[in-house]
Amino acid sequence: MDNVQPIIREQHEGGGAYTMAIEGAHRPAILTWQARGEAGDIRLVDHTFTPPEARGQGIALKLVEAIIADAHEEGFKIAPQCPYVVRAFGKHPEWEDVRAPLPH
Repeated sequence: MDNVQPIIREQHEGGGAYTMAIEGAHRPAILTWQARGEAGDIRLVDHTFTPPEARGQGIALKLVEAIIADAHEEGFKIAPQCPYVVRAFGKHPEWEDVRAPLPH
């Protein structure tokens, strides 16, 4: 994975994203989230994307691991909605401490 760049965290009113530029790809890998909960303390992860030319290298997992690390450090919870993130949570029971149910 020599073509992998650092993860950039963006936050704006109502949500944010974790992105990673991929050398040779036309688009970055991205994980997006929306703020939920009364205090905005739940991040609803609604989308992940990895460029086709970079798939199979664990890049999407790195983005999920970044938001998990931030949840542990900053104290927010994650509501996985994106099918990839739902599967990742299923494979990592150690993340259950930061999992939130999907808000209605």
